[in-house]
Amino acid sequence: MRKAKEMSLTRRTFLQALGTGAGIAGAAALTSTLAQRRDKGRVTAAPRKILIAHRGASAYAPEHTLESYSLALKQGADFVEQDLQISRDGQLVCLHDLTLERTTNFKDVFPQRFREGTVDDKSISTRHWYVSDFTLKEIKQLDAGSWFAPKFKDARVPTFHEAVDLVKGKAGLYPETKEPEVYGQLGFNMERLLLKDLQKNRLGNRSLARHTPVIIQSFSAESLKTLFGLVGSKSSLVLLVNESVAPYWLTAKGLAEASKFAGGIGPAKTLIDKNLVQQAHDLGLTVTPYTVRQSDHGPFKTLSAEMSYFLYDLGVDALFTDNPDLFPRSRITN
Repeated sequence: MRKAKEMSLTRRTFLQALGTGAGIAGAAALTSTLAQRRDKGRVTAAPRKILIAHRGASAYAPEHTLESYSLALKQGADFVEQDLQISRDGQLVCLHDLTLERTTNFKDVFPQRFREGTVDDKSISTRHWYVSDFTLKEIKQLDAGSWFAPKFKDARVPTFHEAVDLVKGKAGLYPETKEPEVYGQLGFNMERLLLKDLQKNRLGNRSLARHTPVIIQSFSAESLKTLFGLVGSKSSLVLLVNESVAPYWLTAKGLAEASKFAGGIGPAKTLIDKNLVQQAHDLGLTVTPYTVRQSDHGPFKTLSAEMSYFLYDLGVDALFTDNPDLFPRSRITN
């Protein structure tokens, strides 16, 4: 059993690590400053809605690479998302999956380093290359870009620290604690590692925090409850909700419970209607649907039209998209 290195940070330090603690509502005001910086000093109105680049600008560059994050910034993202995994030596890396199969050339570099196990899709071979079985040095040997397009050959899996260095001062950070219970069984405390990394990146500095708001998301209610206990504030915590848990969390009882430890909910877009948005807002919860992408805009003529529907017709506060460049800053009328 691996032991996660414990840290002793004060409650005040944890509060500072989350920046302003303003959540999405406060981030709307903060993005006006970021917009002015992008527009080279020209005064612009504060955006009413928040654009979160899902895994970066992942429609155009390999997800969770510095290339994808950089493009998201160029396309005007208010926040850049980082899914978090933990290496064997306890380093936070930005990767969506528990395993390396989908987005790296693991077989070329470590063909024999598999472990028997099952991941979500039971049709996939039971041989898996788990992130937690590899040190950061080993993970950094992998090509994380060629699977997407040849021009991204040799893109690397970034650490969370590297992601913060790139995004800091230009946009907000939107990390997700992925499978924290799995890592807990390996002796890691993902929540403490995340807050420690935020502190190491000087996001406890109030001046930096004003320009780099942090919102932490998770499908794990227990992870968010742990963070709430450490931070003492719920406004910058968002509970993600998929179809399997929606029958509880999107009921009146579930929303009321969520409001005790989170400042917002992030349901799958297919679960959202105007009534849900109103119920959540009545409880002080923000609503941030996932994921709006070019490959799936349903009955809408364009992706921007779909985003406009969620943002301005249903009244959600923010949304995740693979296509930051298509985010509508005002209502689209057809």
